[in-house]
Amino acid sequence: MRLRQILTGFFIVLLMLIGGCARFFSPWFPPPQKEYQEWGSEHAWLGKELSESAKKESTRLHTLLAAEYYHRGQLKVAIEEANKSLSTNSNYAPAYNVLGLIYMSLHEDKLAQQNFERALEIAPNDSEIHNNFGWFLCQRKPEQMDQAMKHFMAALKDPLYSTPEMCYANAGVCELSRGNYKNAEEFYHKALALKREYLPALIGLTKINLISGNLVAAKLNLSRYMRTSTPTAEGLWLGMKIERKTGNRQAAASYALRLNKHFPNSKEAIALRNGEF
Repeated sequence: MRLRQILTGFFIVLLMLIGGCARFFSPWFPPPQKEYQEWGSEHAWLGKELSESAKKESTRLHTLLAAEYYHRGQLKVAIEEANKSLSTNSNYAPAYNVLGLIYMSLHEDKLAQQNFERALEIAPNDSEIHNNFGWFLCQRKPEQMDQAMKHFMAALKDPLYSTPEMCYANAGVCELSRGNYKNAEEFYHKALALKREYLPALIGLTKINLISGNLVAAKLNLSRYMRTSTPTAEGLWLGMKIERKTGNRQAAASYALRLNKHFPNSKEAIALRNGEF
């Protein structure tokens, strides 16, 4: 009996370690799931209750791996991992959520929507799913923009939501895309009130400042962005446009040079070469 308790404790600690490290394993080593499966098969005698616990951990771990592969751009493997998760629990909402993001990246919009909807059927109050589905509708279904905003607002109702600044910024992007500049600005400011140097919100405000002709504010917000982030193609593009508006040709040319040098294949660099500015 004492040996059984020791092994049970060891197994639980092992699962905690695997779960905690799932987002950080090196691509040069096989996923920890292989080791986990081997250990589990060798100790199947520990009983049915532990088997159910192992099944739950397997479901969670495969979903974490799916998310990791998604972030690395290894989408085929990400789909495989998400499906492995669902093979042990067909009602696991996080796995459907990850599949929604993967299929969105693949421009398989019908499959993406189906997975987001299934995730919300299972977990109707999950803020992450509401945020992701809202983003999907905003980007791919502009005719459903009002529905996208409802999903963002549903996500923000949760006082325990860990990244509300992301949701506010996403709502700002969507309002900006349909010309609701005042609403967009309010959402960006709410994001920055939560996270002072939140980059998507700073970029969004810079765009609004540029559109409204407030070049002083545009330069200020872009400067905040550049000071806290490695410049992106979008940031350099905005800097070039702002400096052209202010008549500073030398500064505009500097931005354009950096854009062509560091992001030659970006849509912004292509637009610059085609004279679209």
